Amino acid sequence: MLEETLKWRATYKPEEICWHEVAHEGETGKVSRADFHDRSGRTVLILRPGKQNTTCAEDNIRHLVYLIENSILNLADGQEQMSWLIDFTGWGLSVKVPIKTARDCINILQNHYPERLAVALLYNPPRIFEAFWKVVKYFLDPLTFQKVKFVYPKKEDSVELMKSFFDVDNLPNEFGGKATLNYDHEEFSRLMSQDDVKTAKFWGLDEKPSHIANGHSGAQVAPEPTPLALPAC
Repeated sequence: MLEETLKWRATYKPEEICWHEVAHEGETGKVSRADFHDRSGRTVLILRPGKQNTTCAEDNIRHLVYLIENSILNLADGQEQMSWLIDFTGWGLSVKVPIKTARDCINILQNHYPERLAVALLYNPPRIFEAFWKVVKYFLDPLTFQKVKFVYPKKEDSVELMKSFFDVDNLPNEFGGKATLNYDHEEFSRLMSQDDVKTAKFWGLDEKPSHIANGHSGAQVAPEPTPLALPAC
């Protein structure tokens, strides 16, 4: 798996993806890094599939990969995992991600970021999602499958599950908390652009004129991988 991940990183070059290349995918806030952490201090990714705004599978995947890399970049010292919160408000067949795209995203997460996911909380999915889930769940390996939790706000055990992972004072009300989630694309873009500078510095890309000029260069040699960007085993 490590060998395959090294090959994938050498060709896909996730560390070279810049926010301006995928910013159009994030205009609706369908995937964003939260400004709060879970109770264990883990970075939190918020996914809102009901705000799907594009149809290009490759761009959707690159956008998600960018934010996974960004979440890893922002992990606290000693922390190796992230938590996902998935809000199904507005989700329906008209905005669902194609099965193939979902499968490709799952494969990237499982094969190239194993053990980076601590938990994925699917909050209040509609009944129509069950048909989609029946197909998608077969793409999950057993370990990842165990990390997927369905949460329903009217069920006491679901409420307690959310409280076990999050402080309700920090948790947005979309997930049963008391905070307000306001996605500001302009402000988020500013933060991501700042992180792009940190990413380039970490990988040594800021010293390569070809990267600065056009964002990608087939002649570049990927830097020696480090524990920050490689999957935790």
